[in-house]
Amino acid sequence: MLDQRLLRDNPQLIASQLARRGLTIDLTGLQAIARLERDLEEQRSALQAEGNQIGKQVGQRIQAGADPKGEEVQALRDRGNAIKQEVAGLEEQEKALEQQLRDALIAFPNLPAAETPDGASEADNVEVKRWGMPRQESGLQEHWQIGERLGLWEAERSVRIAQSRFITLLGAGARLERALISFMLDQHTARGYTEVLPPILVNSASLTGSGQLPKFAEESFRCADDDLWLTPTAEVPLTSLHREEVIPAEQLPLRYCAYTPCFRREAGSYGRDTRGLIRLHQFNKVELYWFCHPANSADAHEQITRHAESILETLELPYRRIELCTGDLGFSAARTFDLEVWLPGAGAYREISSCSVCGDFQARRAAIRFKEGKGTQLVHTLNGSGLAVGRTMAALLENGQQPDGSVLLPAAIAPYFGSDRIGAA
Repeated sequence: MLDQRLLRDNPQLIASQLARRGLTIDLTGLQAIARLERDLEEQRSALQAEGNQIGKQVGQRIQAGADPKGEEVQALRDRGNAIKQEVAGLEEQEKALEQQLRDALIAFPNLPAAETPDGASEADNVEVKRWGMPRQESGLQEHWQIGERLGLWEAERSVRIAQSRFITLLGAGARLERALISFMLDQHTARGYTEVLPPILVNSASLTGSGQLPKFAEESFRCADDDLWLTPTAEVPLTSLHREEVIPAEQLPLRYCAYTPCFRREAGSYGRDTRGLIRLHQFNKVELYWFCHPANSADAHEQITRHAESILETLELPYRRIELCTGDLGFSAARTFDLEVWLPGAGAYREISSCSVCGDFQARRAAIRFKEGKGTQLVHTLNGSGLAVGRTMAALLENGQQPDGSVLLPAAIAPYFGSDRIGAA
């Protein structure tokens, strides 16, 4: 959520930065509300100070010999009671204005970082680097063809179980999914991440804190009888792991990795990728998440991205790093690097991880601070997929396909899977 002080004192900055995202917003009315709220706060503080002084005067007068029931003391008490009523009225007005501002600001996306390139859409994203040699040859199959041929999953029967855009992994497919999850978690915990297995159901406050609500309510699955939702990403429960807390500065950075199933309605809204593992309503993902000191967030962004890249490199999967432009930036992100893995069967790079620094945007929504010296300030949060498991499997199938119809797996995953090959040798 955006800073109310910035809205009050420099709305032009907010407007200009949101314009970089393609949003044209008149903040005049909200600025007036923010200034009125501050004026009321100043009036209330002044009255409270006067009330405290009057309380002291009553005690002093009585101690000096004044009649506790006399006119002098009673006049002070009457003024004190009047101040209490005025303060109560001002507090109610402040609360109403505060809620009005929060309801408005919570719908605004994060301001892009200065380093984020300007652009209108994904066509303006900037390629930063490439790693590995993309396999390019004719006659290669796409992952969904390989998976169906080798019996790695069942799509049609999954519609009977649930609906379209769900899939049931079978045999070697289920085993490879499990192997990839364990491999990714082991890689990240070896780098010092704390493994977390959070609840899959999350409440509205958790979704609001991370930025999914209210904007993405229609893209999420909600339980009918409870204030609970199926988590769209482990970023949501990990953000709320320290919601409304003050973290000692010496504990920063806090680095977590978590495996969760993820659930998103939007998977079916795309015209392509209607087969296989790329766009599903339910998919598995290993998430990386940092709480860090604001002074270190830029360096942390590079680190979290490198940790995601290292999974691809260890699995020998060619990829490229893309920096998202302002027009393609996620709601909560200030700056984002997408990692796109090469799928030789499809002949294209496809997103497999998105690594974002959110600044204090999520921390303000979720009230997460750290204590340094005598004061507190908001932490910075970062998140990144480390990695999306189904898309990693798709990449392994396409990059490892052999002329005899089998799939050769990278050496790093073979001990987890129990073999270096799927299908006939």
